[in-house]
Amino acid sequence: MKISPLHSWELKPAEAIALQRTLAGQIDTRSPLTRYRYVAGADVSYNRFDNLFFAGVVVVAFPELEVVEKRSAVCRSPFPYVPGLLSFREAPGLLSAFAQLETRPDVVMFDGHGYAHPRRFGLACHMGLWLDVPTLGCAKSLLVGKHRSVGKKAGSTTPLYDAKEVIGTVVRTRFKVRPVFVSVGHRVDLASAVRLVLACCRGYRLPEPTRQAHLLVNALRRQGAC
Repeated sequence: MKISPLHSWELKPAEAIALQRTLAGQIDTRSPLTRYRYVAGADVSYNRFDNLFFAGVVVVAFPELEVVEKRSAVCRSPFPYVPGLLSFREAPGLLSAFAQLETRPDVVMFDGHGYAHPRRFGLACHMGLWLDVPTLGCAKSLLVGKHRSVGKKAGSTTPLYDAKEVIGTVVRTRFKVRPVFVSVGHRVDLASAVRLVLACCRGYRLPEPTRQAHLLVNALRRQGAC
């Protein structure tokens, strides 16, 4: 997969924050996702205060959700752990994994946030600009915002707000199991992102693309620790 450089990664935290604010104005949050055959899931595994990262990308065919390609990368990032700036630690490794892909995905789902971010520029937004493909975030935990209780049934949803702005959707993917937090990344609207997440669920809390990526990177991390 060909990737055109967007910016340097040699930044200090203050410079990274300024860059986020600049790039946030470039993301497209309104385009409906109408056609897709290949859906990629991406995740990173690492020990919180370590700089060794295990990045993985898994491409599945939709709607079968059968795995067609897996790629991974192991790298070190000198960028410090700063909440809200995780993409500057995780993205370089992910980009190395994406660069190996022979199957270009039509949309990418990240195990992390997109627009549901204090500066509206989480990992899914950042990677969307780098990859120039539709992207969305499907996170396991809340970063910012508030929401009302979501129904217990799979498929139940409720808006995620920051002040009066809707920044994402809380989605129950399995009966009585903790919900996930869906937000747009780039070149996709929120309704499309939620539909895709639910369409990719197969009885687990996580949708299949990110579930497969999660399994891949954790296996890599365990092997690396041996």
